[in-house]
Amino acid sequence: MAKIGESTARVGVEERVNGALKYAADMKFPNTLHVKLVRLDVAHARIISIDTSAACQIPGVQYVFTDRDLPDPMPRYGPFLEDQPLIATGEIKFFGDPVAAVVAESEDIAEEASKLVKVEFEELPGVYTLQQALASDAPLVQDPSIRVRQDLAHTNILDEWTFGWGEPEKSSAELVLEDEFSFPMTTHFAIEPHVFIAAPEHDGVCVWSTVQHPFLLRRVISRSLKMPLAKVRVIPTELGGGFGGKGYPKFEPLLAYMALKLDRPVRLRLSLEETFLLGRRNSSLIRVRAGFLPDGKLSFMQLHADYLIGAYANASPRVVAKAALAGCGLYNPPNVHIHARAILSHTVPGTAFRGFGSPQFMWALDSIMDMAAKKLNMDRLELRLKNMPKKGEVFIHGEKPCDGDWAEGLTKAAKAIGWGTPLPKNHGRGLGIGIKTPAPATVSQAMVRMHHDGSLTVLVGTTEMGQGARTVLSQIASDAMSIPMDRIGIINGDTGIVPFDSVTASSRSTVFMGNAIQLACQDLKNQLSQLTREYFKVKPEDVRFTEGKIRIPGRLIEYTDVLFAHFGVFSGELFGIGTYKEDRVSAHPLGGGVSFYEVIFAGAEVEVDPETGFVTVKKLVTVGDIGKAINPSLVEAQDEGGAIQGLGHSIMEHLIMDKKGRILNLGALDYRIPTTMDTPVLLKSLLVENRDGSGPSGAKGTGESGIIPIGSAIGLAVGEATDMFFHELPLTPEHVWKGLQNRL
Repeated sequence: MAKIGESTARVGVEERVNGALKYAADMKFPNTLHVKLVRLDVAHARIISIDTSAACQIPGVQYVFTDRDLPDPMPRYGPFLEDQPLIATGEIKFFGDPVAAVVAESEDIAEEASKLVKVEFEELPGVYTLQQALASDAPLVQDPSIRVRQDLAHTNILDEWTFGWGEPEKSSAELVLEDEFSFPMTTHFAIEPHVFIAAPEHDGVCVWSTVQHPFLLRRVISRSLKMPLAKVRVIPTELGGGFGGKGYPKFEPLLAYMALKLDRPVRLRLSLEETFLLGRRNSSLIRVRAGFLPDGKLSFMQLHADYLIGAYANASPRVVAKAALAGCGLYNPPNVHIHARAILSHTVPGTAFRGFGSPQFMWALDSIMDMAAKKLNMDRLELRLKNMPKKGEVFIHGEKPCDGDWAEGLTKAAKAIGWGTPLPKNHGRGLGIGIKTPAPATVSQAMVRMHHDGSLTVLVGTTEMGQGARTVLSQIASDAMSIPMDRIGIINGDTGIVPFDSVTASSRSTVFMGNAIQLACQDLKNQLSQLTREYFKVKPEDVRFTEGKIRIPGRLIEYTDVLFAHFGVFSGELFGIGTYKEDRVSAHPLGGGVSFYEVIFAGAEVEVDPETGFVTVKKLVTVGDIGKAINPSLVEAQDEGGAIQGLGHSIMEHLIMDKKGRILNLGALDYRIPTTMDTPVLLKSLLVENRDGSGPSGAKGTGESGIIPIGSAIGLAVGEATDMFFHELPLTPEHVWKGLQNRL
């Protein structure tokens, strides 16, 4: 049996290693048409006319779609707000907003024809920064008529949220600090390209997509095309990385419309450069005002956060609101006010990104704590521990109490980097704290199917995107039924086959889908128990499950004995169904409460070259408060991957735009991500396992958390090495060098 807490071999590892695994780009369908998008070299413009005649003359071109070829009014889509048109209509709102789509018999023909589409346009003033978007005379990014919040419709503030308790404005303090911190706009950079395929299927449509949330996508396509859910099938392909960039609908509704219109399969494969134009992490400016008592305890905290979310809502309203709910991090002031805003701009739409808005807050919070420690002449670790909640203590008012021994994790991270021991010249250490909450009020359903030979198939809506979901969920089923993993198959994703799952995101799958699988297995056991009582004439209390068998008085029987007794040999199967959900709470600002806290700590040691400003990360350690690791090696890999990704936005990664909103560093050559040359000498992932989570065996979710505290840990280590505080990430050599020069 696969034991909980055992690093069993990953399901499907062989085909990933030997290259046999088929990704979306490897899929071939007969009679498929290929799509190429037409874009303009501007960020904001009014479309005057589109001439497709020359493109249509190219042999092999089947159609050139513009807004004229879609229904009027133009269908709009989005995961939370339906504000994005299937294709640009009247205006382009950001650099990369497509104005036409060429459909041809081959990619090469579509590529050549796309160059012949002539677009007459008038370039318009745009807003590309927070300051520009919030200016009193700023052009509006969205037409007020499509805005949901009419009180904000004549501004570029899409939405805003306020959380808090106590009376921070009346609170006294010995030390009051106020400062602001900015976080960069970054791209997900999954190496696997985005691919979308749509084909007519019976009297509906089937879509294959590199998507994390197939059921959410099915809903969006259904609404966009005004088709019943039963007529829309979504099959998520194997994902070569997601990080949130493959979470939400993109061109799938458009391709579904094309496939039905042309009555043929259509396929769109994007280049890496084009994926930069799909979505990105929201940049932010966060202002913190914090008051401290003489002993270092927080008296109050006031935070104001502005996130630059781009031209359309996408997932950003949820990103900003959820991050703001836990806006004080793990710090526990008695008086709090948090105000967060999602600001529209003529930039690529922001979307979900690993950490879901939390890294932005934590960079600001940890920075203000280090500043306070210096003013109070206190150790930075001591100050953090003094202001963290203890297990069972409420720290976000109205939410569940602290569900872990978090002081243990932070202390462990500090010890792992040698906290308090002497440092060489130009070296520094930093600590970071990370917290996020899972998606509230969501649902996961699972089915377990016992075959006549006693083997098991698990059917789930969870998407496998490299995180090891198939392995962990198979382990949970194996443990629940005491069936070896080599006798368990798992099918995931296809909305036409598997039960419903809200999303594969928010580090929720182990808890939500894991619990659903346990419930499904219990349902299966209940059926086996009922049949055992019926066919073997025993009392309910005489039926016990043990080590993959059923014990009845005087006899140990196999699962297959029960199946054969009921169905006969070689026929019939049993199905167990499990649903795990959290109820919606209409009065809650996010629709539901917190089910668990995803918490992690990081420690970093860096060396800074004062001549060049170059930062070398020597040590990078994370400590995840995991509850219970179902598969420790997978958890460690997730945390280490998150740490390296966080290293990117800490010292190198950021999208660079010109004054007209055009991205200048598209693609692998101009957008720098960490490589093996940047990996710290010491990279370590540690765990705290106290079985205090709400998932199977006391597990909590992980996956996103590894990235959250890294900007803080590295940024503040650079601060100690240079004896100065930085307010903006990433800490590129130029940024650090200029800071050092200005200090002289």
